[in-house]
Formats: sequence, structure tokens, C-alpha cells
Amino acid sequence: MAPRYITDLAQIPGIPETERGPLEAVAQRYAFRVNDYYLGLIDWADPADPIRQLIIPHVGELEEWGTLDASNEAAHTPVKGLQHKYRDTALLLCNEVCGAYCRYCFRKRLFMNDNDEVSLDVSAGLAYIARHPEITNVLLTGGDPLLLSTRRLTEILQALREVDHVRTIRLGSKMPAFNPWRILDDVPLQQALRECSTPGKRIYLMAHFDHPRELTPSAIEGLECVMNLGVIVVNQCPLIRGVNDDAGVLHDLFQQMAWIGAPQYYLFQGRPTAGNAPFEVPIVQGFQLFEQAKQGLSGLECRARFCMSHATGKVEVVGLDQRFLYLRYHRAHRKADEGRFLVCHRDESAYWLDDLREVTWYQGVAQAHVPSRTRTPRKVRIMTA
Repeated sequence: MAPRYITDLAQIPGIPETERGPLEAVAQRYAFRVNDYYLGLIDWADPADPIRQLIIPHVGELEEWGTLDASNEAAHTPVKGLQHKYRDTALLLCNEVCGAYCRYCFRKRLFMNDNDEVSLDVSAGLAYIARHPEITNVLLTGGDPLLLSTRRLTEILQALREVDHVRTIRLGSKMPAFNPWRILDDVPLQQALRECSTPGKRIYLMAHFDHPRELTPSAIEGLECVMNLGVIVVNQCPLIRGVNDDAGVLHDLFQQMAWIGAPQYYLFQGRPTAGNAPFEVPIVQGFQLFEQAKQGLSGLECRARFCMSHATGKVEVVGLDQRFLYLRYHRAHRKADEGRFLVCHRDESAYWLDDLREVTWYQGVAQAHVPSRTRTPRKVRIMTA
């Protein structure tokens, strides 16, 4: 049951005629693509429908906000199409197409006409990985690796399996949500996944379900198929205003993903990416929602971490009180930052690590939240490569 892909907003009858002009202007700047299966999940009678917010352009995307490369991925790109930010992990950007384009995507730049970051020829990236024995973990991303042809994806998987020090291969994909038949109907793909996911050298599918309504019977069947091939499945998603910025929605998502056998891995703070103003949630509000969502869940259902993928590393938000926000580096680019703990002034308007002010300590006492004329709390110390 292959879905039909749609790239023209005029082909979607659920969009009122009066809205199409402004939305076309958004689609001209940031690519639009969807399929009829995913459109069928939208309740068109509800203008605030979360699936609609996920996939249909929003006029707010044209607001001035953030930058195209909010986490400075370019600084960690030693060869075209490969990122090496953490010592043991490499990312291969092997595709510049997705099954559909999430409106909040943090890599919108990859789908713009003048982008040349993705390398369809990954030979240089594979050679780099082979030369670096510290790399034990490779993530195939982009774009979506499951949009590659089965032949090409199989070649990449087999090439990585020939590198002894690569133990884990991850596939970052939203195809189980956008088009489960990409997995269910492709026997050669299933065979490749079975052969390349072996004891001691597993493939992980990093699924991307943002809302419980994406978990249709077909989507669940697709995940079950993958797990039966020996692939381990986990879920990750960002916190998105208008989609899952609700403790009850997150609670249900975490619970259902665990029931399926694909537990939540990360909940990400949305990156301040150009075009993403309509979808951003402040850090303090996000952490409160995250903590509320975990109430009443079993330990298996609330293993996720709430993190920011900052230029300097993955920064986990770990606590909040009336005065301070507490964070620590879960992963760090610089060795000096590994595990580093941060205490920052609570700021209801902060969206990103760079917006926070680190607490200044004087004789063991935290300075007041409102800085005095003589002592101004400094911003968080941000180190770049």
C-alpha cells in the first residue's frame, strides 16, 4: 500500500482557499512534502489539530527567528556529509529527502535549493570512519535514510559492518510514522536489516513519533516488523508547541511507546532554528511539562531525558526550583565539559542555553537573581570548537 506523495498545497482540499496564498509563500521558502496516508490522520474540522500543525505550513515560519544551523553542526564536519562531534559517534548525512517535511525541522537548511551539505557519495565519510577506531557508533541521518533505495542503503550498512570498530548503527527515521509500508512491503530491506543487526553489533531504529495519534495500527505493525528482524527500536522527538506541549499528550506517548517496545529515548528542547518560531516552547515550561508527564508512569515508561542539542553537547535539564534551573552535560564535545553541572538563574522566557545566565557564586553564596550594579551574573560559558 504505497502512499501517494503530494508537494502542491492546491491538491489538499482540507486547506481553505483563503489560506493557500500565504501558505504557498511559506512552502516556497521551506520545502513542503506529505503523503495521502499521513494527511488522512488530520481532523480538518479542528484548525489546531496536532497532525496538521506537524505537516502543513504555518505563516509564522516566515517570522525572523534563530539561525539555519542553530547547533553549529558545520563546526563538527571534517568531511562533506559527515559530522564528528562526540568522540565515539559519527553522523552520516546520506540523504537530503524525507518522507514528509516536519514544519519544525531543525535541519530545514538541508531541503533548501542552495544546500550542499549532504553527500550522496558517502565514500569519504566511510573512509573517515574506518580511519578513526574511536568511532563505535554511526548514525545514518539526513534527510531520512529509509528514503534511500534499498540497494543503496544495504551497501552502506554492509560497508559499515566491514569496519570492525563500528559496533552500533543507528537509523534516524520518521518513516515508520509517515509511511510504515516502506518497511512492511520491502522484503529485501527486511533481509538487509536482519543480516546487519547481529548479536554484539545491533542496528537501532531511532523512531520519531511526536504524538500518540501517529501510532496507527499500520505504524505499530511496522515497528513490530522491525523488532522481529533483530533491530532495537527507541523513540525520540522534540517538544513542539501546538503538537505535544501538553503533559497528558506526552504521558500517553511515553506510555504507549513503552507498551509497543520502543521506549522514549530523548525529549528534545526545540532548537532556535530559522522558521521555527511558531513551534518553540520555553525551557522552564518544557521541563515542567516533562516532569508532569512522567507522573504515574512506571520506571520503564519514563526513562527519557529532556535535553538540548547545543553546539557544545547534549545538555540535560535536571531540576528546577523557584530561583534556579539545573543542567548537566549528558554528552560533551570538549572533554572538560563532560558531566559538567550548571546552575542558572531561572528565566521563564529562555528558549536555549545561550539565553540563560549562569549563577555567580561569591564566598559560597549565590548572588541575587536580580543583578546589582556592582555584580552582574555572567551568561553561561559557551565553548565552541
